[in-house]
Amino acid sequence: MTTDKEKTESFRESKQPNNEKSPLLPNQQGPDEEFNGASFTGAVFNLSTTIIGAGIMALPATMKVLGLGVGIAMIVFVAVLTEASVEILLRFSRVANATSYGGVMGVAFGKVGRALFQLCILVNNLGTLIVYMIILGDVLSGTASSGVHHTGVLEGWFGENWWNGRHFVLLVITIFVFAPLVSLKRIDSLRYTSALAVALALVFLVITAGITVVKLFNGSIAMPRFLPKVTDIASVWNLFTVVPVLVTAFICHFNVHTIDNELGNSYMIQPVVRTSLALCSSVYILTSFFGFVLFGDSTLDDVLANFDTDLGIPYSSLLSDVVRISYALHLMLVFPIIFHPLRINLDDLLFPSSRPLDSDNRRFALTTIGLICIIFLGANFIPSIWDVFQFSGATATVCIGFIFPAAMVLRDGHGIATTKDKILSVFMIGLAVFSNLIAIYSDATALLEKNVSPHA
Repeated sequence: MTTDKEKTESFRESKQPNNEKSPLLPNQQGPDEEFNGASFTGAVFNLSTTIIGAGIMALPATMKVLGLGVGIAMIVFVAVLTEASVEILLRFSRVANATSYGGVMGVAFGKVGRALFQLCILVNNLGTLIVYMIILGDVLSGTASSGVHHTGVLEGWFGENWWNGRHFVLLVITIFVFAPLVSLKRIDSLRYTSALAVALALVFLVITAGITVVKLFNGSIAMPRFLPKVTDIASVWNLFTVVPVLVTAFICHFNVHTIDNELGNSYMIQPVVRTSLALCSSVYILTSFFGFVLFGDSTLDDVLANFDTDLGIPYSSLLSDVVRISYALHLMLVFPIIFHPLRINLDDLLFPSSRPLDSDNRRFALTTIGLICIIFLGANFIPSIWDVFQFSGATATVCIGFIFPAAMVLRDGHGIATTKDKILSVFMIGLAVFSNLIAIYSDATALLEKNVSPHA
């Protein structure tokens, strides 16, 4: 009789790739390095860190658009859809014997499908990492993207100097923080930084909640609206602009296979996904609630920028700085988790026939340096995180999170899709296409009006 251990080992062996160049695979271990599989806790931290990134900073602004009631309901709704799409992705990967998202896309749609997925990863992850750098610049050096200058932490402490300007600060962070972290070749090596990143996100949440509760009790703020403001058809279309932000907030599909491949027990991935989504949804709901209650209709696209003002409570300045610095550190630690699949997929797209990236140090270094430079330049020339979220979230991110998994179900090359799967897939594709087309239209209209209004 086969033991449970033998079953697990057999299943893990069946997951090994036929093609070592499949993107998002764990790196091959050298003869002197023993790796017995990632733990459940480490996997939860890594996946949670993939999810909780810059999206949390834009979610309070979505509450300003939707109102608390509708906004919180939408967070739960997108979390449920995300869990369903990840389950579909993993189920079809098992049947196709694919150990990567790119691999299962290749099985379902051939080389074109695989390349399309990789291009979406480039757009999504580059956009996300550029957002991280923009927020770091906003927090440490200040921002004027809203038309009003908001002071950064370093500017508040030391005044305006060349060495705490946006470009120089981001350059220092890139060289001394990002470069060492993105040099790690296996994602499980980041489990401790991921745990610290989640803890720092909780610090941000706890302090924000504490400030909000104090101000509610002393009557200096009131409970904001629970429903959106709908006055005309334009305000209805404007509601859809939050969809790319919500989708981006939950995107984690590109790291699921990597974490699954590194798990000591392959059957743990679904509990890992559910635990991570439950944890992140709770953090998102609480952050959105307290952030919007605290700042109301003055909530900025990046809520961290709101913390440069006097919060009207004792030790306001100290608490504001702790909030902003804790989340800046969180984003620094999340950066390599998002960078990891970006680098592997770019390499596989450009050099599909070359040996694995982790075994070619020269190619690894050049790819890493090139991507870091692109991200750095993007962060210095794109003014607002909302602009990036709208573009990447309405295109590449929604494809990765919902359209590609749903398309696999409708194609169903292995004959495993149920009627429920097909109905859900049609719903996901229809909802994603409809809502994001409206979001793009609404944002494009608003951008054009903003650009022409000064000349009117």
